[in-house]
Amino acid sequence: MDSAEVIRKYFLEHRAKIIDIAAFLDRVDRADGDGASDYRIQAMREAIRIAGDLQPERARRILELLSDPSVEPIEQAPMKGAMGAHDPESDEGG
Repeated sequence: MDSAEVIRKYFLEHRAKIIDIAAFLDRVDRADGDGASDYRIQAMREAIRIAGDLQPERARRILELLSDPSVEPIEQAPMKGAMGAHDPESDEGG
């Protein structure tokens, strides 16, 4: 499949996803409180920057950005489920 075929097949799907992300960030910006300082929003904004930087391996770099970099397992998770981004100020991972 050449690039024109990839674009033709997948553009509308990904157009909708990026509009969803923009709408989510608009909701955070309009909400009370300082959502901009939340580590997840900061990670999302950095991921968006990486996505547009035209350098190779964007998906890998974004996945690494959002992943817990720890190599040792913790004894017990602080909660059930994942946070979706690593909190750099947390010793427990994210």
